[in-house]
Amino acid sequence: MPQSRRAFLKTSAAAAATAAIGSHLLDAGEALAARAPSPGDPAIRALMEVALDVAKAGKASYADVRVSARRQQNVSTRDKIVTGVGDTDTYGLGVRTLVDGAWGFAATSTMTKDAVANVTRLALEQSRANRASQLRPVILAPTPGNQVGEWKSPIRIDPFSVPIPEKVTLLLAANEAASKVKGVRQVQSQMFFLREEKSLMTSDNSFVVQTIYRTQPSISITAVAPDFSDFQTRQSNDVAPMGIGYEHVLDAKLGENATRWAEEAVQKLSAKPVEPGRYDLLLHPSNLWLTVHETIAHPTELDRALGYEANYAGTSFVAPPDKVLGKLKFGSDILNVVGDRDQHGSLGAIGWDDEAVKPVKFDIIKKGVFVDYQTTREQATMLADYYRKIGKPVRSYGCSYAQSWSDVQFQRMPNVSIQPGTRDYVWEDMIAQVDKGIAIIGDGSFSIDQQRYNGQFAGQVFYEIKGGKIVGMLKDLAYQFKTPQFWGSMKVIGGPRSYHLGGAFGDAKGQPGQSNSVSHGCPPALFSQVNIINTGRRS
Repeated sequence: MPQSRRAFLKTSAAAAATAAIGSHLLDAGEALAARAPSPGDPAIRALMEVALDVAKAGKASYADVRVSARRQQNVSTRDKIVTGVGDTDTYGLGVRTLVDGAWGFAATSTMTKDAVANVTRLALEQSRANRASQLRPVILAPTPGNQVGEWKSPIRIDPFSVPIPEKVTLLLAANEAASKVKGVRQVQSQMFFLREEKSLMTSDNSFVVQTIYRTQPSISITAVAPDFSDFQTRQSNDVAPMGIGYEHVLDAKLGENATRWAEEAVQKLSAKPVEPGRYDLLLHPSNLWLTVHETIAHPTELDRALGYEANYAGTSFVAPPDKVLGKLKFGSDILNVVGDRDQHGSLGAIGWDDEAVKPVKFDIIKKGVFVDYQTTREQATMLADYYRKIGKPVRSYGCSYAQSWSDVQFQRMPNVSIQPGTRDYVWEDMIAQVDKGIAIIGDGSFSIDQQRYNGQFAGQVFYEIKGGKIVGMLKDLAYQFKTPQFWGSMKVIGGPRSYHLGGAFGDAKGQPGQSNSVSHGCPPALFSQVNIINTGRRS
């Protein structure tokens, strides 16, 4: 079938623009590679040694220096056009010093010995200035030190080696597949990639080199009713961001899955509005991971519990530590939650944190009881009495992280995950156990208070369950809860085969704000008699 002149101009112009952008960004990437030495480069190591020598001469009891080359790329499309292509990089060095129990930090992108020495002196001056107003000195938990080694994300395909036109072609093909479904009005898709190459040297003789990759493909499909009375969206957030390479984009099969997601968006238009009330609620891991993130992972950050983190998204109801550690009944007996930084392909996977601490897997909630917080070296000593009481060593769990060389590291969550149950239930097994309830797949909008105690969460796709079977689709639905009561109502949990990693590419915290990437694993879970509200728009 011959093309119209308008269609020909549109497609040929898009192809030309894509090719030009791809060539430009390839040149930019090559320029970055030429400018930034590899993390283990002897010249970089020499600069880091300058910083530590100056810090020691300035009476620092501890110091660390980080060098980071960080590159981000995103490609976005809408329907048949490319809406954006970006490729950014940043490269520099940051120094942190501890003098008389007070921190100082300074950073520079000028990579010369004189600049590094000067910036280290600035960090020392800041330490001394901070000590004048600090109420208690910083005490660091012991660490083995002498950590030396390299770690790299387990990628098969470097996403930055794949040409931009190839990425655009994949996205536009997915858009086209979704657009063929009758009722679909708009399709947006994108890819986001990150590579960070960083070195860390500490005054306790550690030198570690890491290369971290993160990848996120996504698509958002909007369907509109024929009479324009309603619109519904379906996002592909059951395909989570991962700490692997371009193979994740290929494995996501956006083009193949786009038709199904588009059909679900259209089905939502004619779905039955939910009747408010209390229902048994079955949550798919693609929905439940976000509830884990907001109601378990954030409130068990120790800086929130102690009030050091308050202005950005609040503090925590899991406080004060001496009243809740080993005592707070957080959920039902089948709720077991751990922190870790080593799950394969997870966003939080690393070899060492930004204090050269090798992370360990640790319990946060055990048989429904809250037993530990996420900590750094500084924070662990604040819980020393509790750890000694229960016979645990006073040590950091490896939760120190900074988003770039120009930011000071502080406590950030690791992967926080619900452990699967002993009975190997999968999604279909759990549907069969529901007499009257609702199942939710995919995460959606949410709202939660400043202490992470009262919350309201939605999703992507909602199904009504009767007699152990799905009987139809619902819409306009969100579930409300108080955190301990919600987790206390968990009565069935899936097994190892149904375990799935969800995740957040840009989890913000701190002032100035920093972004962290973290995964949350969980199986599906069934909750008893959860309050469901109707969120439908009313004229």
